Amino acid sequence: MINIKTEKELEIMREGGKIAARILNLLAQKVKPGITTKELDLIAAAEIKKSGAKASFLGQAGFPASICTSINSEVVHGIPSGRILRDGDLVGIDLGILFMGYHNDTALTVPVGKIDYPKKELLKITQKSLAEALDIIRPGIHLGDIGHRIQKIVEGAGYSVIRDLAGHGIGRELQENPSIPNFGRPGSGPVLKKGMVLAIEPMVSAGDWQVKILKDGWTVVTCDGSLSAHFEHTVAVTADGHEILTKI
Repeated sequence: MINIKTEKELEIMREGGKIAARILNLLAQKVKPGITTKELDLIAAAEIKKSGAKASFLGQAGFPASICTSINSEVVHGIPSGRILRDGDLVGIDLGILFMGYHNDTALTVPVGKIDYPKKELLKITQKSLAEALDIIRPGIHLGDIGHRIQKIVEGAGYSVIRDLAGHGIGRELQENPSIPNFGRPGSGPVLKKGMVLAIEPMVSAGDWQVKILKDGWTVVTCDGSLSAHFEHTVAVTADGHEILTKI
């Protein structure tokens, strides 16, 4: 069953989504060579508290931080630490907030200092796959249409979609039905309806799609050590299209 949100619930999620978008934008601006991922986490924690929200990830199944920070071949769920970001790195920042009982989830991958052309292309294609997937969201399409659009763009550019991870429904719970893979067949899966709220998050590898979890029990990395990128928005299905909630 996929939860349908009322207009009152959507109003709360809109407000929370704007808070999440503002904080993620601030974190992206703070990324520079020499900063640690723990410093980014402390900034996030302070901003979340100041906004009257809570960090969705902190304590979730034991996760020890307010944000996830994933560097280079790390796909998602990287734990902030004293690790210093260096010129040429890519860092994925994943942020979830709980505001007035409802979650929003959003992410982006940021260049650290100057990056080379292949890294720029990876970011460009991953962002494009998210943007074009969001463009087709409206009542009446199938869930598989979203994954298919992402897969077509990513694989068409010579990259791989991570198949062991997926987007998800979101609302009172951080992860609700449905699971939203970044691949699929057109016309397959549930039909979207007004009031559904979805977290769409292409996770892309410059090499193979296979991943593994490090000994910390959280950090997901590409098995072949290839670079990865991750972008995410929380989006509501409206009467005639969609609304991106995690957007300033």
